Amino acid sequence: MFGLIKTWKALSAKGIMGINRRNADYVLKYNKRSLYPVVDDKILTKERAIAAGIHVPELYGIISTEKEIDNLDRIIEGHNDFVIKPAQGAGGDGIIVIADRFEGRFKSVSGKIISHSEIEQQLSSILSGLYSLGGHRDRALIEYRVTPDPIFKSISYEGVPDIRIIVLMGYPVMAMLRLPTRQSNGKANLHQGAIGVGVDLATGLTLRGTWLNNRIAKHPDTGNPVDGVQLPDWDGFMKLAAGCYELCGLGYIGVDMVLDVDKGPLILELNARPGLNIQIANDCGLALRTTAIEAHLAELKARGVSESVEERVRFSQQMFGHVTPVEH
Repeated sequence: MFGLIKTWKALSAKGIMGINRRNADYVLKYNKRSLYPVVDDKILTKERAIAAGIHVPELYGIISTEKEIDNLDRIIEGHNDFVIKPAQGAGGDGIIVIADRFEGRFKSVSGKIISHSEIEQQLSSILSGLYSLGGHRDRALIEYRVTPDPIFKSISYEGVPDIRIIVLMGYPVMAMLRLPTRQSNGKANLHQGAIGVGVDLATGLTLRGTWLNNRIAKHPDTGNPVDGVQLPDWDGFMKLAAGCYELCGLGYIGVDMVLDVDKGPLILELNARPGLNIQIANDCGLALRTTAIEAHLAELKARGVSESVEERVRFSQQMFGHVTPVEH
């Protein structure tokens, strides 16, 4: 028991946030339950983002009923590649990524041949709520397939790497790059075996890597170092993330974004209950940073002022950025 208490005190001193503290002090405190549908439903998120002029992958079509599955060919007409997602899915489950067509059938990013009937069956499963939060009836969205920037080619396996930035009341708190692996089947999902890499908020330079809760220096499939990579248009990512506070109204969120080779930074989705593995990737506790932001907000409130997106990004970069890179 004494050892557990000692360990907990050590973690608390480093500002490590546990799930209970996240839920009580941030999710419940800053996120109104009535606003959850905006982030839990990818279609609503996309519609809000488009209305606000925020860049997202283009939406080709929505299938809401079994009858509308007949509209699939019309929706994907003229598109050789596309993505099918459950609107209320979580953890990357239920997503199909089509990279090309092949003699009346389809080819996934891994090269697997998928028949038209298999895609229809997947759409039916999505509609039934198989992948949705709570198992409720769902909708399927069909959208533009992101082509990752070539900078990720040496440190990613197949799929599309994404960037998560946790945001508190419009202030970026911490960032992580998630890299697909063979084990994660090309998905950027940590629980399925993707790599999490910390990112310096000021510069966009990658830091340490964590894989299956172990610290790593190199990608297990490519063998290349995951640290020291300069992410392009980093300020663009930071401003996109900070602006999502106004977009959804939730005070504590995880903003998931991608870097498309042609379209630049795009928002994929928002998360009202972002995971805590980002602390391992950054070797830093969230609580140290969230507490600093709350103190800053209290000071601004006392002065009767608020800050713009650019000012909020600048504060976070000056307060939490310029982390010393890993030395090999």
